[in-house]
This record gives sequence, C-alpha cells and structure tokens, in this order.
Amino acid sequence: MRRILLISAAFVLSAFAEEKKTVRGHVFAWPFTEVAEMQPRGGTTQGTKVVLDEGASLDWKRLQSETATDYVKDAQAIVALSGSYRVSFDFIETMGFREGYAPPKPYFSWGTEHVQVLVLEPDFISLQHSLVMYFKDKDGKESGPMVMKHWRQDWTYEDTDLHTYRGNSTWAREKKSADEVKGKWTQAVFQVDDSPRYEVVGEWNHEGGVSTWKSESCWRPLPRREFSVRDDYNVLQGVHELTITPTGWVHTQTNQKLALGEKGKRQIVGQELGVNRYERISEPSLLAAESALEKSGEYWKEVREMWAEIFAKNESFSLKSKVDGKKLYQDHFAYAGQLEGSDEPYDAAKGRAHARETISKFLEVGKSGKAAKY
Repeated sequence: MRRILLISAAFVLSAFAEEKKTVRGHVFAWPFTEVAEMQPRGGTTQGTKVVLDEGASLDWKRLQSETATDYVKDAQAIVALSGSYRVSFDFIETMGFREGYAPPKPYFSWGTEHVQVLVLEPDFISLQHSLVMYFKDKDGKESGPMVMKHWRQDWTYEDTDLHTYRGNSTWAREKKSADEVKGKWTQAVFQVDDSPRYEVVGEWNHEGGVSTWKSESCWRPLPRREFSVRDDYNVLQGVHELTITPTGWVHTQTNQKLALGEKGKRQIVGQELGVNRYERISEPSLLAAESALEKSGEYWKEVREMWAEIFAKNESFSLKSKVDGKKLYQDHFAYAGQLEGSDEPYDAAKGRAHARETISKFLEVGKSGKAAKY
C-alpha cells in the first residue's frame, strides 16, 4: 500500500550559544520537559502548495437560518462536512497514570482530503473520505494526483441498533431505546477497507449560530498513528466533537488510553487531546477522488452491502489481523486498483464474489471462533 501523504510541521526554536537558557513551553508542550525533546513526530513527505478558500461556505450560511428546524439543521451540518480540505492532525498526551510515566512526543501531520456525499436520504447520510496527494521531490518537481480511499462516516437519525467496539478486534450489537436516541444521530466510522471502527450516539446543538455534534463516550480501536508505536494500551476511550466553521470544520477529541487485562481488569495509562482541522481549499483540485470512485465505486458498494448483512445477522463478530500474510485492506485495495486501471466494464458477479470471499476469510462470528460463510 502506498504511503499516505502526511506532512509534518516543525516548531521554530531560538537559542544563543553564549548563554545557556532553559526553553519554556506552554501547557500543551509539557513545560516540565525540555521543548527540544518534545518536537512532534509525523509524516515528512513534501507536497504542493494549497490555496485556502477563505469565504464563508453556502452550507455554513444555511445553518444561520432562524426558521429551519433542528432536524433540518442537523442534516445540513452533516452535509457541510463534505468538500475539499487541507486537514491537520494534532495530538498530545496531557496526563499519565502509571508510575515512572514519561510523556511521549506529540503527533502532528497534515494532508489534502476530499469528502464526498455517497448517500443522502432523510434519516441517513454517508460520507466517503479520500486522500488526494500531490508530491514534490527533492528537486521541486511535482507529481500527482494520487488518490487513496480513506475512512467513511455514516450518520443515522434516531438509530436504535448499533454495533459498538468491545476490544480485541471484536464488535457487538448494542440496542438503544427510542427515548435514548430521540432527536439524536449516530456516527458510524469505518476503516479504509469499509470494515467497522466505531459507532456512537451523539447530539447536534445549533445555539448561538454554532453547530456542534458531541458524542457519548465510546471505545475505539487504536488509531494508525499509535498501533505501530505503542503496545501499552489496546483501546482508545473518549468523547469527540465536530464543529462547523465558516471555512470548514474542526474535530476535537478527549481520549483516555485504556489497557485491558485479564478478568475484565482495566487500567487507564494516559490521556490525550486531539484537534483535527478541516480547512476548505480552492487549489489544487481534489476532484480526482470522485473520478476514481466512479470506476471502483460499484465494488465498494458490494463491500458495504456485505457488512450490512453481517451487522444484521450477527450479535457479535471479530476480525483476524492477517490471513495468508495479508491484511484485509490489501486484498480490497488490490482489486479496486485493478478496476481503476482497467477500461473493461465492471463485472458485478465477480466483484460481489471477491468482496464476500475476502471479508469471509477475516471474519469470525459468535463464540466459536469459526470463520463465517457468506
């Protein structure tokens, strides 16, 4: 899988050789630790210059209406998440709860991402994220765009049937009463291969001209930025908020890092804050994401329908990390890549068979641990 474009930022520090000084930081830079030791980790690939679209969006202006109902504003706010963005990912651990704790380096990266409306129905909205990357080599020569399917978010109004994360690559059904979800929306987030990540109930608030969705606390698998560098915890537990701005939106998170032990024992090892900013851009064009999806979209639709059946039929299920030395996304991406590079018409029967066979290899249902057959 080609590497996702992420570009790290560097803080500028000043020092004088003649006089030794202690460099102090603010609260988010851990002032009791030298700032030089806490420079952020993240991507380093160079990309093309972006032009921010600084005008207020039509979606945001619609949200300022004083006559629209809360339900209408909710749906408008969700649609307002779509568009072309420069996205930054900023995380820092603010507390530790183990003896001898030392704060890890913060994380900061950014990329260019297109968010497309896949489905727009009265009580259901689906948004597909795609990374669209332009590279710059050491000589300044630019290439691209390269498109890579990213995560997906599905929004359902007054949803009573959820599949929530339980740790150890396992998801299980969670039923809500109609009263518990009245006027609320669930956000279900899926991995790059359309396998589940997490699902949580939350509520939109539009007071004072600011539209914000706040989730309940929920469990999530380790994010990509963490699972390759951390082995001291295995669940991310937290609350997150999405806020619409005139020029984009902001995703804030308050997370606890939870280690699951034997016999249900749990320990919180640390706490972090996260701020992801989606800033709308006018250049470069990221519409190549939609062109790519036109060729592989029918296959990914088969994948989504397979998962919908799995959710409907199973109270719980788990996913294997690898099968035959490959991860789930590798099989899906290889097939979708062939479709995007081919001029042949899509063969629906073959695509459907591949989607189902691929997912079935990785799926385990119930307590038996046996692979599911679909």
